[in-house]
This record gives sequence, C-alpha cells and structure tokens, in this order.
Amino acid sequence: MKKYWISFLSVIIVSFTVLSIIGIKIYQQKPPIPERIVTKNGEIVFTKSDIQEGQNIWQAMGGMESGSVWGHGSYVAPDWTADWLHRELVTVLNIWSAQNYGTEFSKLTAEQQSSLKAKLIEMYKTNTYNDQTGKIQIANERYDAIKENIKHFNNVFTNGNDDYAIPKNTLSDPEKLRKLNAFFFWSA
Repeated sequence: MKKYWISFLSVIIVSFTVLSIIGIKIYQQKPPIPERIVTKNGEIVFTKSDIQEGQNIWQAMGGMESGSVWGHGSYVAPDWTADWLHRELVTVLNIWSAQNYGTEFSKLTAEQQSSLKAKLIEMYKTNTYNDQTGKIQIANERYDAIKENIKHFNNVFTNGNDDYAIPKNTLSDPEKLRKLNAFFFWSA
C-alpha cells in the first residue's frame, strides 16, 4: 500500500512542477498591453486603461459564453479577435484601393490586389510596439479602419445581431462600448 502512496505523491509532485513551469513561461511570454496606441499624427486611439477596462466589461457581460477571443470560449458567435482583424484588413484594403485605383478592392485585377495585399502584410507584420515608451504607433488608414470597426461593433451590441447571438441593448453605454472595442482591438 505504501508504494501506491509514493507513486501517487510522485505523480502529484511532477504534475504540479510541470504546471508551475508552464505557468511561469505563460506569464513571461504574455502579450504586452501597451500604455497607449497612437496614430502617426499623434492622436491617441486607445490607452492601457481602455483595454483593461474593456476586458473587464467583456468578462462582466459573460463574453466568453457568446463567442471566443483567441479561440477560447464558446462558439455561439464568431471569434471576436478574428472578426475584428478580418474587418480591419478588408477596410484598409478598400481604403488603399479607393486611393490608388478609385474603386473597391474586390473589383481590382489580381495583380493590383496582390500589390495591395503585399503592402498590407508588410504594415501588419511590422511591430511598432516600443517597449521603452509602451506605445504602439499605427498608420492613419488603420485608424480609419478601427473607426469603421467601432461603428460595426457598437451597432452589434446596441441593436443586437442574430448572427452574433447578441440581443438588443446588450451594451448601450458609449464609454463602455469604446472600451470593449479597445479590448477587441488589442486581442486582434
């Protein structure tokens, strides 16, 4: 009987050691929350406080029960992170398309689309986070896309949306909506 207890305790000790090591690594490698996100013109888009309070708003409304963030949560609604990012990317492509070709992105030739997609990849893969200042600087086109996303998600949470499984007036306070959008932006 004694060897079973020794085996049991060994498994417990090894398990908690592994969990502790993984927990420490997760904590050390977590994505930073920037002090502020600003445009190239210096306009403040979101602050660290906006992002953290937006996360609290998301949690308080049971957000993980109505969709997922980073793939964690229920699948009643879309992954909010992926949805935000997709909408932002499409909007930036349409902005550039209108500026360069006078039409929407979907109407461009394959070559024109490819050049804009390459520019998009370059913009989004370039890390503009400055760990000294805690600041992320974004392009003005990206800020315009963020504003479009804010309109969309404000509408979803204020007027409801069956595709998102969000009932009407889930969230109608403009300041809470702004902070929720800050959290979605950061997660994306």
